[in-house]
Amino acid sequence: MPDQTPTPPAPSPVMPPSPQNAAVEAVPTDQSPDQPPPALPQAGDLAALRGEIDRIDTAMHDLLMQRAGLSAHMAASRAKGTAPSFRPGREAAILRRLLARHAGPLPRGVVVRLWRDIISSSLAQQGPFNMAAPGTAEGVEAQLARGHFGLLTPLKLYPTPSRVLSAVASGEATVAIMPAPAEGEPMEAPWWVQMEAPRLQVVAGLPFLATREGAEPQAFVVAPIVPEPTGRDRTLLRLEPEAEHTRPRIAAAFAAIGLPTRWLLRRDLPNPMALAEVQGFLAPDDPRLASLPFQRIQILGAYAEPETEDLPA
Repeated sequence: MPDQTPTPPAPSPVMPPSPQNAAVEAVPTDQSPDQPPPALPQAGDLAALRGEIDRIDTAMHDLLMQRAGLSAHMAASRAKGTAPSFRPGREAAILRRLLARHAGPLPRGVVVRLWRDIISSSLAQQGPFNMAAPGTAEGVEAQLARGHFGLLTPLKLYPTPSRVLSAVASGEATVAIMPAPAEGEPMEAPWWVQMEAPRLQVVAGLPFLATREGAEPQAFVVAPIVPEPTGRDRTLLRLEPEAEHTRPRIAAAFAAIGLPTRWLLRRDLPNPMALAEVQGFLAPDDPRLASLPFQRIQILGAYAEPETEDLPA
């Protein structure tokens, strides 16, 4: 948002939008932040300043009601057809567009928090949406789930990651919030080994707004949908290496086809398995994957690169 208050549109009654207006949700638009702002009251005139804030609050509320009306109309008219209402790629594009035009003293984190709640409310209007996560309510995954999808989105906790994946696979939950893979995971098969791909896919990394540049996601969102490219993405791949495929050799094989790995994990028990992350969005039919020297390779999904709370200096 600009640091000077733009002239808001005149309040209008919330009417059921027309089918033509329903398409607005699918095509983000922007208005120039360079419009001249209205003259503000003097700093010492607190009553006038508060009145201006009240006027802006009313205009913002009108727009929120109009937006909710569009979402409700889309749900009622089935404007999206068979397409999923949950589109994390589009959500990332919305937030990136807003962050790119943002200016002024309002922190970027507040912008993301506001729009995450708006987006989650819209999801709830489109149909049932709930989350599953391993651990307890105080755990990292539960906290990230609440931070991304909002406090009002139902969350069910399970004792193990495998049970969480089962909940999503069976339709008991809409999305799973899984811990980010890491060195030193428990000896039992990690969730990325058990995940039923391509039916289930990684579609988002959490948090979307990182505290610092270069920070890695702390959790991944898994859902039974196909990820969409956003222009700046990362792809996760699961492969079955031979015994001689050490981590350096696996990394070299990816680099040889122009896909250097950002990070790489390997598990040897009970069977050799590896997980690699590469820069960019890969489709399953990408011809480069066929030249890799592994018995089997699967794309486990892709997610939008995170933004940062502060712009790089």
